[in-house]
Amino acid sequence: MNGKRPYMDYRQYRAACRLVHECCNYDNGNCIALDNGEPCVCVQSISYSLLCRWFIAAVLPLDGKLEAALLHRADRKRCTECGGYFLPKSNRGKYCPDCAGRMKRIRAAQRKRKQRLLCHALGTGKPP
Repeated sequence: MNGKRPYMDYRQYRAACRLVHECCNYDNGNCIALDNGEPCVCVQSISYSLLCRWFIAAVLPLDGKLEAALLHRADRKRCTECGGYFLPKSNRGKYCPDCAGRMKRIRAAQRKRKQRLLCHALGTGKPP
């Protein structure tokens, strides 16, 4: 984390509340890790700014876009295709992981189409 406590907007808060059910310490709205004899409410489900260490380390990586928005605000980039935020794997990253595969297929199809057009234009195709 960058030293600042992440603050979530309402949409991010709702996504975190949905993710909290994936946590192994979550039990009917309570956190087993914080339980010291009496039940303790899970902090992600009641706060816009508190995130426990277990949630950050184990659960938040399940939603890459939410993780990038909350923890890596300075390092994140905006996808040129869908507009969502993502963490690039290199400094040349343009697309989020969801759009990258689709754009790779589109570019390959364009490249092959151009290659076939040039091949037929030169007349180097097979004779009839």
